[in-house]
Amino acid sequence: MKALILAAGQGRRQKENGDSKPLIPLLGLSFIERVILTAKKSGIKEFLIVTGYNAGKIRKHLRNGDKLGVEIDYIHNAEWRKGNGVSVLKAKDYLHEPFILLMADHLFDDKILFELQEQTIEDDVCVLCVDKNHHKYLDVKDATKVFMEDGQIKDIGKQLNNYNGIDTGIFLCTPVIFDTLEQSIDSGNDSLAAGMRILANRHKMKVFDISNKYWLDVDDDSALKNAKSLLIERLRKNTDGPISRILNRPISIKISELLLKTKITPNQISLVSFITSFFGALFFYVGEYIFLIIGGILVQLSSIIDGCDGEVARLKLIQTRYGGWFDAVLDRYADAIIIFGMIHGHWLLHNDIVIWTIGFAALVGSFLNSYTADKYDAIFKNRIEKTNKWRMGRDVRLFLIFLGALSNQILITLAILAIISNFESIRRLIMLKFRHA
Repeated sequence: MKALILAAGQGRRQKENGDSKPLIPLLGLSFIERVILTAKKSGIKEFLIVTGYNAGKIRKHLRNGDKLGVEIDYIHNAEWRKGNGVSVLKAKDYLHEPFILLMADHLFDDKILFELQEQTIEDDVCVLCVDKNHHKYLDVKDATKVFMEDGQIKDIGKQLNNYNGIDTGIFLCTPVIFDTLEQSIDSGNDSLAAGMRILANRHKMKVFDISNKYWLDVDDDSALKNAKSLLIERLRKNTDGPISRILNRPISIKISELLLKTKITPNQISLVSFITSFFGALFFYVGEYIFLIIGGILVQLSSIIDGCDGEVARLKLIQTRYGGWFDAVLDRYADAIIIFGMIHGHWLLHNDIVIWTIGFAALVGSFLNSYTADKYDAIFKNRIEKTNKWRMGRDVRLFLIFLGALSNQILITLAILAIISNFESIRRLIMLKFRHA
């Protein structure tokens, strides 16, 4: 399925942030790049972009879409000062089958398009994604309102007093939309909503509820700030442990915001985290207290940086399975090297053979703790306890190592790691058994 993106307007309310609204940067990507890459995640690879104001800049920035891994064709709207219905109508000769209609300045969850493309509709019907729940970032006064009954839109417009939903600017359209837009434009109303209203009067404008998913219309400076807050808020995961939630994530997000301005890739960030862990382990290897302090700081720093690769990947919409696997492999190597450094440093100073047994138990526990966490999450997905604020994960293990290094208690630290990591792995094993049953 193809996607039609409207990017013809001037965006006067965003003038302070950029001369061309679709190209205004937001956390490492322009608005329109975010729209394209989000749609790409749902399987859409072919795009038609309606340009008008600053058309040349948009074409120069996006080219044919090769840098984004998609195909882009352009339609110029010389009448861009008119309503957005005119921009949609310009695509009449290019689209002869159902298509997705998007706005260049709307952010949204890619799951919306996954589900929207699965909808089966007749040739004379269009579907509008509607939000029934007004989220905290929504400017209701400026939004296009919708009144609906029995899954059908009855009325649509910004001035509606009686409404029960908000137009999200995400549509599944059939070519019938072009006929209705010609009618509304001939009658003197060139807005997209006017064409939709004609369909609604025919009972041919259906509703698709996306109330449980995020979206945002970024049409002014206030909305831009909200968009940044929303995207950063979504970086926090249900699976974050207490250290990640309280300490690591607030710091890593600040670092990630700086990294977004560079060309560094998520995999390179993963490598930096590993190298930082490696040098921390080298300081542990020596065993002297001053080196333990340096090693502990480096290990905790690596734990913070370890969150940046995923944050940058998510903000730039370049997550890959390989990237997640690459990060996980480096983390396991780092865990092994760190614990071995702790074991060797303590043994070098104290010649205590017990450290090898306890260290081995801590190493096995750390590996199993990571392995069982991944399996637990993969099997149960949405059934994971979302309110579990004390999840035992790598953030906790590395923070305990950091505290153990500062307090010069390597043996005790490894013993604690061995007990709690193995206990948590066994607990998950039991929980999986009962829940699976």
